[in-house]
Amino acid sequence: MTTKKLLMTGNEAIAEGAIQAGCSFYAGYPITPQNELTAYLAAHMRQAGGIFLQAESELAAINMVFGASAAGVRAMTSSSSPGISLKQEGISYIAGAQLPAVIVNVMRGGPGLGNIAPAQSDYFQATRGGGHGDYRCIVFSPAYVQEAYDMMPQAFDLADKYRVPALILADGMLGQMMEPLQVTKSPSHHVTSQVKKWALTGCKDRKPNIIKSFYIKEGDLEKANLILQKKYKTIQDKEQRYEGLFLDDARIILVAYGTMARIAKSVVLGLREKGKKIGLIRPLRLWPFPKDIFQELATSRKKPAFLAVEMSYGQMVEDVKLALEGKCVVGFIGRSGGGIPTEEEIIGKIKKIGV
Repeated sequence: MTTKKLLMTGNEAIAEGAIQAGCSFYAGYPITPQNELTAYLAAHMRQAGGIFLQAESELAAINMVFGASAAGVRAMTSSSSPGISLKQEGISYIAGAQLPAVIVNVMRGGPGLGNIAPAQSDYFQATRGGGHGDYRCIVFSPAYVQEAYDMMPQAFDLADKYRVPALILADGMLGQMMEPLQVTKSPSHHVTSQVKKWALTGCKDRKPNIIKSFYIKEGDLEKANLILQKKYKTIQDKEQRYEGLFLDDARIILVAYGTMARIAKSVVLGLREKGKKIGLIRPLRLWPFPKDIFQELATSRKKPAFLAVEMSYGQMVEDVKLALEGKCVVGFIGRSGGGIPTEEEIIGKIKKIGV
């Protein structure tokens, strides 16, 4: 095992993290602002013993991932907002077939073609499934380059554990920024010990496996959906993750994720120095949303107010309200289309709520 420190963009860190997690198949199609990720894998996947394919389209890429995952390998694709939209049918098929896969969305402004500036307006798409049918993806939300790297093995491991798609939801700012990154390389990372008995690996010495999402016989599809719902309930119970700051005495708690959480954290630390009782909840996974900590705070004696801070026009705030069940005041501040709430704007909103 070797460890070294490098200077990398978030996109490159995600790509290197995937290699170290044992990803052996990647298919994607170029789109800004995640092209560094694709370029890095194009240069490094082969020497790591994996396969890189630049597909002819986003639709082709996600269906290649479907096939590779069905064969039992760790498979991944990446894109940015409109490209992820094109992949949604394939992601739904992957979920319906109970296959593991990792999808990276480095978000840009929308709707439509939008622009190439950072945004967080794909939250609904990521946390509500995105495609047709009743399904969910485990959604990771890194805020730092190191964290983006570290979350890749987690994403592949949980995708394999539950046989579901796992989504890394970053944004253009994190994808493009450069920070020091500690990379740990180990040959064992490229080999997954888990035997995938369900995979299509040939059936010379066993009964054939069948992977499908099509159930024509009456009642069979509902049975398959109930299996998925039971799995999602287990994920909700066991896989909530968050970072909390100053929650014990906070009268107002900011809620932010990804790059926006870095700005919110700066606001919290600055106001704490002035004696203000401000806290922060940063969801590390957006689905399952860390509702338990909100419910715990909502039933405490202090019942703090909450302020959702987003690079969107109010998407995560809905999950905050659902988690609190109307027991606490919930404010919101957000911008999108490349607009980013400033520290001054956030502080102004806090003053309106009152400390």
